[in-house]
Amino acid sequence: MQATFPDSSAVRVALWRALHVLVDAAPPVLADELGMQLAAPDAHWRERPDMDPVGTRGYRASIVGRARLIEDLVVDEAARGVEQYVILGAGLDTFAQRRPDIASRLRVYEVDQPGTQTWKRQRLAELGYRERDGLRFVGVDFEAGQSWRAQLEQAGFDATQRAVVASTGVSMYLTREANLATLREIAQLAPGSTLAMTFTLPLDLIDEPERSQHAAVYERARAAGTPFVSFFRPEEMLALAREAGFTRAEHVGTDDIVARYFADRSDGLRPAKGESFLIATV
Repeated sequence: MQATFPDSSAVRVALWRALHVLVDAAPPVLADELGMQLAAPDAHWRERPDMDPVGTRGYRASIVGRARLIEDLVVDEAARGVEQYVILGAGLDTFAQRRPDIASRLRVYEVDQPGTQTWKRQRLAELGYRERDGLRFVGVDFEAGQSWRAQLEQAGFDATQRAVVASTGVSMYLTREANLATLREIAQLAPGSTLAMTFTLPLDLIDEPERSQHAAVYERARAAGTPFVSFFRPEEMLALAREAGFTRAEHVGTDDIVARYFADRSDGLRPAKGESFLIATV
């Protein structure tokens, strides 16, 4: 499989995570500069308009806040005996390399486009990271209609055992029907499995000036050919999870993430209020 450089959104997320360590006050909510090393941007990457330290504060905080929430969830579930962690749309995720203390107790399945997976494996090798059996790269050609569940099981995933599934920055690109189909697939996993999924709020739930900032982001996404097509109110997403078959569903909003990770920061860093979490249990 020919290596394919990750898409611009995956790279941006990795660079924002690194920028958080470089420009925000210590201690970082999440310490991750490895994604930036994988992407290997040019020497002037911090001069990019989308890396402006002031203008990207809210989005940068959202990225590290959501990553920390998922990481804490995985740590907690591993302590309860869960041994499988699935990352849908893994991009430049670095959990397996940064947290070997936890990853060594898990089988981590990174699901993404085959070409991107090939590229990432090559970059990790170039940086000196040796592949281990517990990390599985699951290439899925979504455009060709491949089933991620089928590919996952072919890679060794045990559908009879509990798992944590994470999906961030994906739901807004899918229709309601496609989101429901994905939720239904995950709801068929072993009882006790947990899903952590981000979803995007409608603009009328976001106050100014953030509303106008988000509207501009959505317009740029549309112009780039990757429009946001799904927005959910928290009660709508909870209803969708119940329709899909989850036994329990919880909404974790920006205020919850602020209380957990940003309340005592000296720099006043706060996540933007455009994204929420669905935490659902099979």
